[in-house]
Amino acid sequence: MVEEAAPGAGWQVWNAEEARVVFAYRPDVFDGEEFPAPCLPTIYVTRGRRNRRPGANRNLPPDAPWLVTLYLEPDVERPPDAYETREAALLGAESLSERFAAGELDYRSLYQVPRDRYLEELDSLTGRDG
Repeated sequence: MVEEAAPGAGWQVWNAEEARVVFAYRPDVFDGEEFPAPCLPTIYVTRGRRNRRPGANRNLPPDAPWLVTLYLEPDVERPPDAYETREAALLGAESLSERFAAGELDYRSLYQVPRDRYLEELDSLTGRDG
């Protein structure tokens, strides 16, 4: 269950509901002061595609996959990984958060127009600056 989720270093369970779980990375750093709040890296675990409209995912087919998506900003995301069950998706989210925290993900390639200062901070926090 979500209570037992063990995200990687620097990640925490930000929000946990039956249909959606959100992990947040280093909210102490990406707090809206030095870096804009929308730059808070997040991992969403959702059944079906994440939708900002309330109630949009209510009529999903019973076999809709669970998706794990990393967002660096609202319009900058890693293509989602699909899983058959919520439990498998949570394990996938934990693995993704661990790889991110260890500097194993190439998040820079997700940007068309990079935010150099922001990406340098991520590099520093994830050990990619060396």
